[in-house]
Amino acid sequence: MTLSWFSPLSWMAPLDGLSLGWFALAWVGYTILADHSPYGSRGITAAMNQRRRDWMVQAAGRQLRIVDTNILGNLLTGIGFFSSTTIFVLGGLVAMLGVAEEGALAVQRIPLATPIPPAAWEGKILLLLGIFIYAFFKFAWAFRLANYTSISVGALPVPEEAGSDRAKRMIESAATLSALSAHHFNRGLRAYFFALAALGWLVSPVLFMGLTAGVTLVLHRREFRSRAVRAIREADGSQDTL
Repeated sequence: MTLSWFSPLSWMAPLDGLSLGWFALAWVGYTILADHSPYGSRGITAAMNQRRRDWMVQAAGRQLRIVDTNILGNLLTGIGFFSSTTIFVLGGLVAMLGVAEEGALAVQRIPLATPIPPAAWEGKILLLLGIFIYAFFKFAWAFRLANYTSISVGALPVPEEAGSDRAKRMIESAATLSALSAHHFNRGLRAYFFALAALGWLVSPVLFMGLTAGVTLVLHRREFRSRAVRAIREADGSQDTL
């Protein structure tokens, strides 16, 4: 493994550069739209954050919080599954770096595939490695935040103190930790979606661009226009889903 792709990206054709730029623009643009703009308040994540606050209010009013511990356990299980899965994916991608010539030949057998030299194979696999490393950090941090949420729920005051200022602050703190855990978990899942698009680059830049556009549209629909969003909004008495 020589990592000849780095000298300096001489294998990258103009269409490859265009497709990579489109990929970065779509991912960053969608992240800004969904997470850092007023439009994001219309999505399912914002709606569920309100549900998390409602959950913490209900938890503070319960003497026995067995239901809450079961919910927290389910959340930790889901995050832990993706964290461990990402490690296996990273191991597979590292192994693929060592078989650049064989991998490039295998891809060329796919109909309509663009011939790919070993140097290009290494560069494209490294892009996937970067995406899944990012995803692992997001899942690992989401897992820690979910643990902090569990501790915060355990520290909620007894029902008799639920209306006190201290109880309100602790409820808000637990809800915020839960929302932050979900935020980073969603970022990790989003990386998985865009990694599926990046797989198309191994076949051809045109497929890469098409899959990137498709993934972005699917993410937008599920976040802002799905039946799940409508169901949550209707339950909250809001119809503003665009």
